[in-house]
Amino acid sequence: MADIIQLLPDNVANQIAAGEVVQRPASAVKELIENAIDAGASHISLIIKDAGKTLIQVVDDGKGMSPTDARLCFERHATSKIKNANDLFNLNTKGFRGEALASIAAIAHVTLKTKQANEELGTRIIIKGNEVVEQEPNSMNNGTTILVKNLFYNIPARRNFLKSDTVELRHIIDEFHRVVLAHQDIQFEFHHNGSELFLLKASNLKQRIVNVFGAKINEKLVPITENTELVKINGFIGKPNFAKKKRGEQFFFVNNRFIKNSYLHHAIMNAYEGLLQTKAIPSYFLFLEVDPQTIDINIHPTKTEIKFEDEHSIYAILRAAIKHSLGQYSVLPSLDFDKDPSLDLPYEYTKKDIATPTISVDRNFNPFDNDSAVKTNKASFKPQFQAPKAASWEALYNPSESQATFEQEIQQEQLFETETQLAKTFQINKKYIVSPFQNGLLIIHQNRAHQRVLFERFINLENQNTAIQQLLFPQELHFSKPEMALLKTIVKNLEELGFEFTLQNETMMITGVPAFLESKKVALLIQDLLADLQEEAPEKDKISHTLLAKSMAKNLAVKTGEILNSKAQENLINELFSCSEPSFSPFGKTIIHKESLAAINTKFS
Repeated sequence: MADIIQLLPDNVANQIAAGEVVQRPASAVKELIENAIDAGASHISLIIKDAGKTLIQVVDDGKGMSPTDARLCFERHATSKIKNANDLFNLNTKGFRGEALASIAAIAHVTLKTKQANEELGTRIIIKGNEVVEQEPNSMNNGTTILVKNLFYNIPARRNFLKSDTVELRHIIDEFHRVVLAHQDIQFEFHHNGSELFLLKASNLKQRIVNVFGAKINEKLVPITENTELVKINGFIGKPNFAKKKRGEQFFFVNNRFIKNSYLHHAIMNAYEGLLQTKAIPSYFLFLEVDPQTIDINIHPTKTEIKFEDEHSIYAILRAAIKHSLGQYSVLPSLDFDKDPSLDLPYEYTKKDIATPTISVDRNFNPFDNDSAVKTNKASFKPQFQAPKAASWEALYNPSESQATFEQEIQQEQLFETETQLAKTFQINKKYIVSPFQNGLLIIHQNRAHQRVLFERFINLENQNTAIQQLLFPQELHFSKPEMALLKTIVKNLEELGFEFTLQNETMMITGVPAFLESKKVALLIQDLLADLQEEAPEKDKISHTLLAKSMAKNLAVKTGEILNSKAQENLINELFSCSEPSFSPFGKTIIHKESLAAINTKFS
């Protein structure tokens, strides 16, 4: 029988490896910027076109490479960071696998220019599909410039799986945030399609956070510092009242490397217990410093997961440190256990004279005198209720009399309403509305029903003149640069819905809102809209009116847990059945469940 096992060609092996390291343009951006940081750069520029699909360029002023190193860096497992297996447990650099440049070169057109400070000329190398096309001396400044063009040009299937430019740009910005927050001493620039998204000068951590996420975040931050033999913790956490229901401002760094760790995230949520609204997530920017020998970062190709030697102790220390910071900066409510609240007097009584209480005594009262006791009781006590008359023993054993008495009590107490008085609907668990129909019961999910009603109402507002209410005091909202860029893409949609506003720098000034919207809900609605659009960005770059209507319906609908009176329940049901599709919410979830009378009867058979 012929042998069937064979070695893969280098180009195929490199493409397979590239699939692990470079999953999308953001992966290539991360690897290239980390290489620039490891090269000791103090100024790094990122330039991309079409969300990285057409061009990714990283320019740094680091130490550069020699001609030999420039050629060798594109070979698999070629690295200057480690020399043996023991070095894996003493890492202080970003990249160490030696696969990043080889993986990128296998699936893109790459041009590398690099020069060391002690050399007169640098080196330029052009690689296409992992094959060196050209290598020659080059005149340039000190440092390295790398251009990655036509990502996944030789893997059409992978390129077809890329999302819209809006989605891919968001992933790049996420990776950019993770890098710049960990290295505040480096100046970063970020340009997309010729527009400047970020210009971050070297600063401290708090200033870097403000520069990235906007000036408004400054008032939300609480510093945290904790030094132990096992771990050193520093950074900032967000105040509970600013917590959002969407993720986006949660950052863990271990030895200046961004990581994802659900166990440590649970420690933070545990520390905030009792302070957050339902499903709200606080912001945090936390830096943990541990002995490199006590962690293993070589468990995932993207190096975003870390295995701790003593994870339970770090959990306890982190939780205690956050609780301490929340209490130290008066975020937690404080209690004085030594003070008796009964001793507190209202302000209006503090200056009044204390009057001696008077006591009146009936000296003629004799408890053994029945007539006297009855008179006294009648004069001094007025009963609040009439005690029922004692029933005779004969009545208890007389079915007709006892039945008549029971029916009289029912009528007197009105324990049950007549059929005409019965409500047409009623609410269960502040979540469902139950309504009888001819052949059974309808059980309606109130939140999903209201979503459907609002969605169809908003859809019909497109290209129509919407009633606008002018705000007496304009509302000023602040956003980060990425949020502002996303906001600019939905200007027309918001105007069609009835919003009047102006955009300038990182500020949105709202002067008018739709007549159906309460002014106090405007800020939260806009924030939720942006969060929804970031998570559910469409495949096309143009954001549709339908997507916006779905987001608004979700955020403005009656929530589970809200009490609806009978009139509101009936109105909601009537509006629901006037919709074109009353059975399903805008997100495809079931709204109505029918329980037939026959099915109910079987429960009692």
